[in-house]
Parts: sequence; structure tokens; C-alpha cells
Amino acid sequence: MISRRTFTLAAVGALVAAGLASTPPVATAASRRTVPRTAATWTGHSQRVGPADTAATASFRVYLAPRGGLAALQQDVAALSDPSSPSYRHFLTAAQYHARYDASTSAVSAVTSWLQGNRLRVTSVEPHRRYLSVRGSVASVQRALGVSLDRYRRHGQTVRANDRPVSVPAAVAPYVSTVTGLDTTPHRITHPAQSSLPFPDGFRNARPCSTDYGDTLASTQEDGKTPLPAFEGRTLPYAVCGYTGPQLRTAYEGNSALTGTGVTVAITDAYAAPTIASDAKTYAKRHDDGSYSSGQLEQVLPDHFTDESLCGATGWWGEETLDVESVHAMAPDANIRYYASASCFDTDFLATLARVVDEDQASLVSNSWSGVEVNETPDVTAAYEQIFLQGAVQGIGFMFSSGDDGDQVAGGQGPQVAYPASDPYATAVGGTADAIDKNGFVFQTGWGTHKWSLSSDGTSWVDNGFLYGAGGGLSTLFGRPSYQKRVVPRAFGTTRAVPDVGLDADPTTGFLVGQTQRFGHHDRYDEYRIGGTSLASPMFAGLTALTQQQAGGRLGFLNPLIYKKAATFTDIAGSPPDRGNVRIDFANGVDDSDGFLYTVRTFDEDSSLHTAPGWDNVTGVGSPNSSWLTAVPPH
Repeated sequence: MISRRTFTLAAVGALVAAGLASTPPVATAASRRTVPRTAATWTGHSQRVGPADTAATASFRVYLAPRGGLAALQQDVAALSDPSSPSYRHFLTAAQYHARYDASTSAVSAVTSWLQGNRLRVTSVEPHRRYLSVRGSVASVQRALGVSLDRYRRHGQTVRANDRPVSVPAAVAPYVSTVTGLDTTPHRITHPAQSSLPFPDGFRNARPCSTDYGDTLASTQEDGKTPLPAFEGRTLPYAVCGYTGPQLRTAYEGNSALTGTGVTVAITDAYAAPTIASDAKTYAKRHDDGSYSSGQLEQVLPDHFTDESLCGATGWWGEETLDVESVHAMAPDANIRYYASASCFDTDFLATLARVVDEDQASLVSNSWSGVEVNETPDVTAAYEQIFLQGAVQGIGFMFSSGDDGDQVAGGQGPQVAYPASDPYATAVGGTADAIDKNGFVFQTGWGTHKWSLSSDGTSWVDNGFLYGAGGGLSTLFGRPSYQKRVVPRAFGTTRAVPDVGLDADPTTGFLVGQTQRFGHHDRYDEYRIGGTSLASPMFAGLTALTQQQAGGRLGFLNPLIYKKAATFTDIAGSPPDRGNVRIDFANGVDDSDGFLYTVRTFDEDSSLHTAPGWDNVTGVGSPNSSWLTAVPPH
């Protein structure tokens, strides 16, 4: 193994000529180049406290550009992902990718020498030379990167950030992709269903409920005697008990014999459920989802976990359970490889995704986590995107949940979309509400819910307003990608539009999940209904595993194919025949000892977002059906 010192010495002669030796002169503005996407975008809206302490220590990462440049890599991805290109699906292995695109040792040497010349210390080099980890004084950082670091009050904390982009000497600019870590705002990733996941405290759905959609009308309460009021003049059905694999496969896959054989689906979340293997096995046996063969479900874990309390680790266990069981429900013979992040912070998720593409075992990656764009920094999105591009070259497609809070206005942060779902190189999965009986779909509509509570006298329903719905809208970070330009109407602006597709996400028409939970002082397996785009993303990954099986090989970055085949998706245009369903819950979440709560949960009322003919900001181009399974001709 070549040491970093060897890297440095190899390039000293060239760097002296470039004015980058150990005591460099102050570079003029003309001799420097700005590094795009490296300025904090929020500083103008936060209170500036004052300049940072120049003697304080700063740690950051310098990401290295792929060999040949980012633009060339993006062009290669476009050719590999376009069904009309002669290069379509001519993917590389991970080893071939690294040999062709990894930054060269001379690039590492050049950047290292420049940093050392500015009294900064390179503490490590990422194994595939993605980035250099760097430490030094704030004064040295400001000198090297051409920025001022200031202190701000943000989210109740004092943080440090730069309010203008990083610049670097022209001689090293071709080697630098982005710089992360100058903004010290802690950024936790959340998964959309986190607040409603019951583990470790037990949760059960009350009865009655509908086994097939609409088979149990809510004319009376659970005692069968006390009447429930009609809703807008109609008696609505009780919510479903929770769909299982056979019901979802009938609706989405028809009579297909495909099962995902030979395909590996990766799932990324934080932490790891200790009972996932036994829970998934029990669930599959109970609900006719087939058994798990040896090695079919694997957990890939980091060396250790951190920040468990801060991140709510046990909530992530439920997310893993939902993701694993819903992938298996759609593709019973696909391999599932669960990758656990060490925490819920960006740095650990970046490491997890890098591990996925470097191991190159999976070709579809479902991610049921996201953050709102306003909390993202351009440097971090650039780091994510480089991993997505590597995956695309290797034939790996990434799916991200679009979020569960509609346009995000209810959260007080203004209309926006979720990231990484909004990245142009990710597939954003939005949400539908699905009415399914033994024959398949009764109807599909958009997921968006207003909650109406039963009045105190039990004679009417009281509107509590918007509750939740599929995330969508327009990105403020990315322009309109070419694959969307002929499909997304101009009325939706000119930036990246979210989502791309939509599948069942409404908890009212949700999935039955099985998980070990704590009831009193005992942990035991039980089942409950759940939804969210945390369900829609792994469902789409499982469904697409069948598409890949039929095609006889990897599909890669999916969006160009999705938009080329948009006319074959089921268009979700709203106006459902039922306004909603009645939901009954135990007041204490476990049993009837404290009574029951009755609510109406409506359909197709998603904040300011609306389903409509063609592409819409709730369901994208629509919902995949059995036509998606044959979207790509076999090799």
C-alpha cells in the first residue's frame, strides 16, 4: 500500500511550478476557481453571531472528482440509462468502475500537497479515493478555501458555516468535486413513518376492519348495536385490516409467474432490528409469502452504532421490518440485503450507500428515509450524487420515499420536496390509496388524508384538517432533467418534479406488518397495519425485481425508462368512488380497556398537491402494473 507521504513527494516538482509548494503565496482571484455547490444556502435567513474563532479546529472532507470529470461521468450514465442508446444496459462491474473513474494517485498527491502547504493535515484517504479527510485551524481553512467561517444561531444551536462558495487554486480545481463539513449544522435523516412506528411499545389495530376492501361497512360501532353517523350522506367501509403479499401481488402483478429469482434488493436504514430474521420468517409463513431460503435475507452491519438515543434507534427497527417484509411480499424469491447505517446522520448514510455500490451485490436499492430540501447543503447533495452516478454505471437503481407530509407546509417550512428523493439520479416514489379485493384493484386514488373525528355525542364527524399525504412538488436545488421534459407539463415549472411513480402508501389501505414488540414486560411477535411512502418504495423495488428477472439482467438508473414507458403506467386521476374509510383504534393502542376512537380518513386530499390526468405531484406518471414487468425486452 502506498502511503500518503509517497503521494505527496511524487508531485512536489509539478506543484512548485504551480505555486503550490509548502509556503504558497496568496493566490489572486484570477488564479482560483470556484467549487460549485459549496456555499451554505441558509445563512441569509439566520442570525449571524460573529466570526469563528480562528484558532479553533475545523474538520472537513475534500471530495475528489471522478477521473475524466463529472460531466463525462454524467454523459456515460445518460448513455447507459437511455433505452434508445446503443450503450443501454452495458454496465460495468464495481472493479471496472473504480479502474476507470476513481481519482488518480496523482490527483490525491496534488490536493494533499496543496492542503499541507496551507498548514492543513490530511488525516485519511477514503479507500477508493472518493475524499480526503482534513483537519486544521479555522485560519488555515479560510486561507486555503478562500472563505470566511462565521457563527450563526440556527435551530436553537450555534453553528459554523461559510456563506460563499469555496474556491481553490486553478492547478487543483480539476481534482476537487466538492467540500463538505464546513457547515457544522447537525443534520439528522428521518424516515417518514418514524413517528408512527410502535416498536418497542406494542400497538394493535382494533376491530372491525375489512379483509378485502369494502367488505365491512361502518354502519355501527364495534358492539354491532351503536350506530355510526353517515359521512356526507354515505355509509363508508371500515379501513382494511392490512393487505398481505397475495393481495398486493394479485393487484400489481396480475397472474405473473415471476418471483424475483436471481435478483438482489438492497435496503438501507439506520441500526438493525435484532429479531428481523425470525419476524420475517413468521410473517411469511402466516401470510403465504413463501419461506426464506438460506442466505436469502442478510444484514450487513457497521463496526458499531452511534447516537442511538438521539436518532431513536428502535423506531428504525420497525422501518427495517416494514421494508424487508414488503419487498418479500412483492418478490418472494428475491434476495434481500439489508445495510444498516451506524447512525441517522448524512456521513453514515453516505458511507452505507458507498458500501452498497462498492460491494455491488444488489441492483435495486430501496431507501425509506429523507430530509426536506431546506435542510440540505449543496455540498452534501453533491456527495450523494457521486454515489448515485457510480451505481448507475454499475446497473444499480436507487429508490427513495417522497415523504409523508405532502408539500411540507404543515411543518412550517414552506412548500418543498424531500431529498434525496428529489435528486435527478434517484427515483422518487410517491403514494396512492389502493382499494383491493380478491380480484385485484377496485380503484386507486392519490394518498392525501383529512382526519374527521367522531363528535362527543356520536352523531356527526368533526374535521381536524390535513393529517398526512404523499410528498411531492418542485425542487429548489435541481433543474428539470431531460427525461421529464416531454412528460411533466410546463404548468409544473422548470425544475426537477417529484415524484416519479406512486404505489400504495395510505395507512388506511396499508400493509399488515409483523414485528416483535413489547407488551407490558414481555416482548412478542404481533401484527399491525402501516403505510407511508416507506411502504411504497420497497414495494416498487420488489415489483421491479420481477421486471429485472424478466429482462434477464440489471436495469440501472430507472427514470429514463419510467418516463419513456409513462403511457403504460396506471394513470391516477383522483375522484375516488368512496370519500374515505372509517378507522377504529384502541384509545390506549393495545386493547379495549380504555375504549375506542373512531375517525374518518379521507382519500385524495393531499395538502396543496393534487392528482390529475398525466403526471401529477402525488403519484408521478402513475402506478406500475403488470405492464411494468415486461417494460424491458429480455437479453
